[in-house]
Amino acid sequence: MIIFGSKSYLYQLAMLTLVCGRCGNPAAHTLRKRVAKFTLFFVPLFPFSTKYTTQCTFCGAEQQLSKEQAEQLEATQAQGGGGQAYAQPPQQDQPGRNPYQR
Repeated sequence: MIIFGSKSYLYQLAMLTLVCGRCGNPAAHTLRKRVAKFTLFFVPLFPFSTKYTTQCTFCGAEQQLSKEQAEQLEATQAQGGGGQAYAQPPQQDQPGRNPYQR
């Protein structure tokens, strides 16, 4: 009998002050990394999925980012931004969406 499955791990990478794309408020956003690992006999062996997201603490909106975008936001925060400057998270191209419209 072989027991296998998966387990997810959630890491909080940074706390950033960004303008939310959904509610338009300058609010704190958590930058998170979710890693799903394959398990064999309840022992996590290797990751098979990694996703990066930001979540607005004001309205709860969550936005998925690429690895490069997440690293860029984390580097901006680590350079001493400390959440003082307001910035918008990188927007992904969405067909039919006006990038200048809230």
